[in-house]
Amino acid sequence: MRAARFHGKEDLRIEEVPEPSPGPGQVKLRNAFAGICGSDLHFFFHPESLPFDLDHPHPLTGATLPQILGHEFSGTVIEVGEGVTDVKVGDRGAVYPLAVSCGECAACRRGLPFSCRLMGSLGSNVDGGGLAEFSTFDASLLHVLPEGVDLRLGALAEPMAVGWHAVERSGVERGGAALIAGAGPIGIGAWFALKARGVERVLVSEPSADRRAIIAGLGAKVVDPVNEDLAGAIASLTDGQGVDVAVDAAGAGPAVTSALAGLVPGGRLVVTALHEQPMEFQPTQLMMTETEIIGAVGYRPEEFDAVIAAMADGVYDTSGWVKELPLEGLIDALHSLRAGVGGKILLQVG
Repeated sequence: MRAARFHGKEDLRIEEVPEPSPGPGQVKLRNAFAGICGSDLHFFFHPESLPFDLDHPHPLTGATLPQILGHEFSGTVIEVGEGVTDVKVGDRGAVYPLAVSCGECAACRRGLPFSCRLMGSLGSNVDGGGLAEFSTFDASLLHVLPEGVDLRLGALAEPMAVGWHAVERSGVERGGAALIAGAGPIGIGAWFALKARGVERVLVSEPSADRRAIIAGLGAKVVDPVNEDLAGAIASLTDGQGVDVAVDAAGAGPAVTSALAGLVPGGRLVVTALHEQPMEFQPTQLMMTETEIIGAVGYRPEEFDAVIAAMADGVYDTSGWVKELPLEGLIDALHSLRAGVGGKILLQVG
């Protein structure tokens, strides 16, 4: 089968590899679509910024390079392993990619498996991701899609769940006001999650004209933080009060500092983007306004299901921001996304 395997920094190859067979408790999926995530960009361009070591076998699974990438994917079950009863051949599903965590560390004991230092995710640091024609994994990781949610939407469940979790972490309530820094796929996911939560006053800050146009086409209010007055736009949105919450989906220092400056006293900034570089800010502003900075990584299984349910209810509109490409377009797509061009790219892998 064809698969995209990561060999090292800026070395990702589409190769022929053996087709997998499901073991006990596993399913075999004919993959349909696989998305490119921001973490895939970090893998390709800047793997040294990742919170795990790719040069040594994974401590829990033994996975090592080269490995098949892709942790945002959907497909159809074509075979089940011994003992599988909750999933059947023909089921369509979205894959919840968190495969393993140690179960013993402080993060795991506190119910935060995505924060486990030994966390293993399909297509990230566990081999067998979705950028291949077929994949096998534990049947419990497949979330079966309801009627009305196609495989294209199914492949978006994972990135949309990241934005959903960030909004849940923000604690924003219906009628509140929010700022989203960054209009890439996670920023778009946060925007949909805010709308689903009843938050109508939302401003999206994005320096890329292309991405501003994409999310504006969905109905968002946008501002260019480089060439326009972001502080003035926040004041206009909130009658000078400041936003209740801000979501950093940009991964850039200036996005964080400007978001902090736009918070109402007692507001909260949620960091849900990977930052390749450190940054400086003045902590006194946190003290003087009793504002908070918190992190958001991954999502809970129930949030993954909540996104799928919202998709079934018609909350998510893919118009103008989702582009489909063949697997062979992967490398060009990585470079385009790195340059901040376009929205979400789904690769047709099956």
